[in-house]
Amino acid sequence: MIDPWLLERLVCPATRTPLRYDDTAGELISDEARLAYPVRDGVPVLLIEAARPL
Repeated sequence: MIDPWLLERLVCPATRTPLRYDDTAGELISDEARLAYPVRDGVPVLLIEAARPL
């Protein structure tokens, strides 16, 4: 789970748009970029190279 305070401040590095947290997959989703960023051990990995396309 991502802290709601932190989630409000995180943006997609590719588009600078807000991210949403997918609790089922444990990923941060950028709807604008159609990318899913992993969250490893509670730490968001906001590297475009680490994201997977949706």
